[in-house]
Amino acid sequence: MSYLAQVTYTGNGSTTQYSITFPFLDSTHVKAFIDGTQTTAFTISSSTLTFTSAPANSAIIKIERQTPTDTRIVDFTDGSVLTESDLDKSADQNFFIAQEISDDSQSKLGLNNADKYDANNKRIINVANPVDNQDAVTKHYLENTWLSSANKTALTTVNANITNINAVNSNSSNINSAVSNATNINTVATNIGSVNTVATDIAKVIAVANDLAEAVSEVETVADDLNETTSEIDTVATNIANVNTVGLAIGNVNTVAGISSTITAVNNNATNINAVNSNSANINTVAGNNTNINTVAGQNSNITTLAGINANITTVAGISSDVTAVAGISSAISAVNSNSTNINAVNSNSSNINTVAGLSSAISTVNSNTTNINAVAGAISNINTVAGANSNITTVVNNLASVNNFAEVYRISANAPTTSLNSGDLWFDSTNNILKVYGSSGFQNAGSSINGTSARFKYVATANQTTFSGADANSETLAYDPLYLDVYLNGVHLDPSDYTATTGTSVVLSSGASVGDILYIVGFGTFNVASVAGSAITSGTINADRLPTIPTTKGGTGLTSIGSANQYLKVNSSGNALEYGTVDLTTLNASNLTSGTVAEARLPASALGAVYESKNSNFTAEARKNYFCDTTSGAVTATLPASGTAGDEIHFVDVSGTFDTNNLTVGRNSHNIQGLAQDLVIATERAGFTLVYYNATQGWILKDK
Repeated sequence: MSYLAQVTYTGNGSTTQYSITFPFLDSTHVKAFIDGTQTTAFTISSSTLTFTSAPANSAIIKIERQTPTDTRIVDFTDGSVLTESDLDKSADQNFFIAQEISDDSQSKLGLNNADKYDANNKRIINVANPVDNQDAVTKHYLENTWLSSANKTALTTVNANITNINAVNSNSSNINSAVSNATNINTVATNIGSVNTVATDIAKVIAVANDLAEAVSEVETVADDLNETTSEIDTVATNIANVNTVGLAIGNVNTVAGISSTITAVNNNATNINAVNSNSANINTVAGNNTNINTVAGQNSNITTLAGINANITTVAGISSDVTAVAGISSAISAVNSNSTNINAVNSNSSNINTVAGLSSAISTVNSNTTNINAVAGAISNINTVAGANSNITTVVNNLASVNNFAEVYRISANAPTTSLNSGDLWFDSTNNILKVYGSSGFQNAGSSINGTSARFKYVATANQTTFSGADANSETLAYDPLYLDVYLNGVHLDPSDYTATTGTSVVLSSGASVGDILYIVGFGTFNVASVAGSAITSGTINADRLPTIPTTKGGTGLTSIGSANQYLKVNSSGNALEYGTVDLTTLNASNLTSGTVAEARLPASALGAVYESKNSNFTAEARKNYFCDTTSGAVTATLPASGTAGDEIHFVDVSGTFDTNNLTVGRNSHNIQGLAQDLVIATERAGFTLVYYNATQGWILKDK
């Protein structure tokens, strides 16, 4: 909030002097407050207020003007001399009072544009306790009247658990789900002992669940058995002692199970077994090798197979050392077997593999550059883009000298270049976002620093300030074109000799300003109308005097005048320019009239049917003509035109009265006459008739009958 007659500072415990940013009529009108309490422990010199002792750190310091409103500072009397000083002082008293009223109004609680009271982040004090429902409530009332000790304790507890409360809030959907399943949750809680037991054996529960998911579930099998009338499981349970005995000897049972076929064979060979019994000594020996015998028995089919390849076994026996070696690399052989598909693929690509083997050194080089290759692979889209711009890259390479020259002429950096500088070099100052050009006096702005035609900057001076730059009182950063600015100090226009303004970013006064002085800087934009591009003119109308004579090569006429009445524009006899000419209608050829309708008054009599042609021998008639036909010497054939247009007419007259003796025949010339594909024969004395063309179907039709 901006005030006209007051300023606020924050103390730091050491500063005693503070600027008075507003004018005043008398130092007694300036008041000072520290943390809201008025103090008179200060002195005023010019526009600086000095406290007797420095206000404490973080203390709020307010300096304001209180111009008297109960008495006039200047009292005019009749006949007195009116001086500028007295008039100004009287006017300033009223002006200052108005400013102070404005400040006071701004500092009061008021309605904002949204029709709401805005306290502007300030404390509101001395508020009474509320009475009605919509009354404001103070902190004291809330803490000591409305809230009980129990309420405050509860709020403290809530605050201490705010993290948990927020966690509960963020899991509200889960909590709501739990509430909707309260019955199930209560059931679980009631049976928590069983739940804990299940949790302890969760691995077994999961195993049961997995079993139930199988196509053939052992658990379901057991359950089905227990539901039978005679349950095998119940039978086992009844004989659990025997089951336990078997269980303790499960190794033997498994051994017996593993040689079931052998036991069956033994049973079928009881006779032989009895014979064996008589050979018990040997059998005992065999019994000592029971494990091996059982193993052999379990491999009976394999032994049968071996018997069939006895010769091969003999061969293998002859290379036992090799077999031993192969056995030592059995894991490798298994790996080879599991990769047979790949091995077959390698075999079918042996020629390529040999080629790769011949490139081993190159492959090693590639391997040593895997990081770069991976980097290239990661940027393959960019590489493809570059490949697609190969012709452009070639163009750049062929013009590398020009490219390098451009790089030297145009540079972008935060600081001005200092090497390889030539007049005309361009530098984009990225710090200030300004394009500059190099000349004899260094880099200067290439265009106007002013956006538009002018820019205004306002600064409030500190004691003896000479240099003004950077952000002004309105947070606008100073920028101007040297020589194109006006400078005003407290409303007085300064002569250029009173300041220095050459950098475009600062103005330096020859003499220091006083505290509170107002410095205005007005910068003017520079531009050259002669250099405005035609494409930039997008509105308005250009004065005709400013338009050039446009040559014919640019679509113009190349002429500087408009000519005289009834002239027309034509190409001259040399065929290299335009000129004005006069229309000579006497040379107009009727064949040039290809459209429109000529007024009847402009047509000759022949066009209106007043002129006839005489014919006494065969002839081809023409549309829109009249014929006097004389058949005295013999019959005459008039052949119709090869083509006809709707509305075409031809008129025939027997001028000698001889059509009855020597007929007139109208040859149809592939057209129908009266809708018939026949010639028309006229044998009536003194006949006169007209044929008019209609269409291909009806052809020529008699108009007069």
